[in-house]
Amino acid sequence: MTETKHPSGAPWRNFYGRFKGKTLRPNQKDYLESDLDALSPGAVSWEENPERTPLDLSAVFDGKPLWLEIGFGGGEHLVHQAQTYPDVGIIGCEPFINGVAMLLGKVRDAGVTNLRVHPGDARDLFDVLPAGSVEKAFLLYPDPWPKKRHHRRRFVTQEHLAPLFQVLKPGAEFRVATDIPDYVRQTLIEVPKAGFDWLAEGPSDWRHPWEDWYSTRYEMKALREKRMPHYMTFRKPS
Repeated sequence: MTETKHPSGAPWRNFYGRFKGKTLRPNQKDYLESDLDALSPGAVSWEENPERTPLDLSAVFDGKPLWLEIGFGGGEHLVHQAQTYPDVGIIGCEPFINGVAMLLGKVRDAGVTNLRVHPGDARDLFDVLPAGSVEKAFLLYPDPWPKKRHHRRRFVTQEHLAPLFQVLKPGAEFRVATDIPDYVRQTLIEVPKAGFDWLAEGPSDWRHPWEDWYSTRYEMKALREKRMPHYMTFRKPS
C-alpha cells in the first residue's frame, strides 16, 4: 500500500523548484537569523502544528484585512503593497530562501510592520488559514515550467487552486501576472474551473497592469526579452 502521509502526519506533497541558490551573503544570513522568526504568521509547518490549528489572524494583524502573495520572488511587489496599504495585513509565501533573504532586507529598509512571511510551500499555509479569511491574493510571474510534461507542476492546477479558493473570502480578488502565453492559456482554463470568474471585458483589461502595480525584476527581464506580460484578474463569486 502506498504511503500518503509523512511520518510527521503531513500529506506527501511533491515540491518542484529550488529551496536555495547561490551562497548567501553575510548580511542576508543576518536577516534570516535576526528577522525571520519575528515575521512568522504563526505555526504553519506540520512539525509546529500537527493538529493544523487555524492561525489566529486577529492576533497577527489586529483585525486588518488579509492579503496573500504566493511566490514573492525578491519581494519588490510585496513590500510595495505593504507600504501602499498600511491598513492591510499581508502574508508572503516563498520557499526559495535566497528570495526570502532579499525580502527581509527590503522589509528592514522600508520599516513596514504589516507584513508576515511563510518561507515554505503555500499549500501548508492554506491548511491553517481560516476559510474565507483572505480578501486578495497575488500570483505574479510564477515558475513557468515550460516543458509540456511539467505543466502539472504549475501553480495553476486544481491541487493549488482548490485550497486557495477555500481560504479566499467571497468576493475576493485573485491577480495573476505572467509573460508565458501557454501559462496564460492554462490559467484561463484552470482558474475558472476552480470556481473563479474572470473579470476581463476587453483586451485592455489584461494588457495593462493594475493601477497599484509595482514592476518586479522578473517582469523587467520579460520586457527586455520582448515578451508580453498578461495581467489577469479573477474573483471568487460573492
